[in-house]
Amino acid sequence: MRIAAQYSFNGGQAAVEKKYAHLFEDVADAVETVNADDHRTKSSKEKTMPGRMLFSPKSLNRAFDAFFLPRGWEKKKVPSVYSTQYYVTGYKPSASARGAFREMDFVKEKLGVEVQFGKYAFMVYNVCAKMTIFHNLGFIDTGIEIVPVKGFADHMSTGVSYFEQFVWDLEKRGIADIDIPVLILGIDR
Repeated sequence: MRIAAQYSFNGGQAAVEKKYAHLFEDVADAVETVNADDHRTKSSKEKTMPGRMLFSPKSLNRAFDAFFLPRGWEKKKVPSVYSTQYYVTGYKPSASARGAFREMDFVKEKLGVEVQFGKYAFMVYNVCAKMTIFHNLGFIDTGIEIVPVKGFADHMSTGVSYFEQFVWDLEKRGIADIDIPVLILGIDR
C-alpha cells in the first residue's frame, strides 16, 4: 500500500517530524509492506454488492500487528474503572460495566498509532478522545491515525469511513485546547 494523503491536525506533522522522524520510518514502512491484495478476503453479504470480494479490515489490522509488534511497538491497554457515584439511590449497575478497558493499537516512546478501517465514529473517537485520554495518562504526546482514502474505502463494506470525510469534519470542528498533535495518514492500495 502507499500513503496517498496527509493532514496535520493541531501541528501533528511538525511534531512527528521534530520528535519522531525515526519512528515515522516504521509507520511508512508498515504501510508499504502491507499488500492490500492479500486482504481482499471478505465476501460481501450486503444487498448493494452481494458476493463482491472486499478488503477485510480485520485481516488488514492483523497485518499491521504483524509488522509493528516485532519492531518493539506495544499495544497499550488500560482498565476503565467506572465510578458508581452518579447512579441514583437503589440502582444496581450490571456486571458488564466492570472489566472494560481502552486500548491503543501501537505505542513506542511517546508516539501513539491507531489504524482504523471502521465506522466514522471510531476515527473521530481515536483522535478527539482516545489520544487525549492516553496523553492525559502519560503514555503519548503525539499521535498518528492511519485511515483509508475514499477510493480504498469504496472496496470495503459500506459505512467504512475515509480520510477525506474525516479531514473535512476535523477542519469544521476546529482544534480544542485539549487536542494533541496528530498526523492523519490516508492510505490507498
